Amino acid sequence: MRSGFVSWDRPFDQPVPLPGVAPARTLRDAASYIGKLPPSERDRQAWRSAVHMLIEAAEDRGPIMFARMGVLRAIEGEPERRPARRPSTHER
Repeated sequence: MRSGFVSWDRPFDQPVPLPGVAPARTLRDAASYIGKLPPSERDRQAWRSAVHMLIEAAEDRGPIMFARMGVLRAIEGEPERRPARRPSTHER
């Protein structure tokens, strides 16, 4: 295990499409994109999770695929939380 080794230049298996800019090809590209987001956007839970996964991948402690998935999920937005539908009393 390489203690303290960080590589932000690790490439994604497939580029991550980013809105309005070139796709992220490396962890550094994705981190740079996130760093340019407005603080109100960047502080959303989905982006904080994506940053955590990017750091894990850069430190070779987590799969790069998880970092990619985290960024894609943050871009797509967090799923809406809807209350479970209850059947009406008229339904059988």
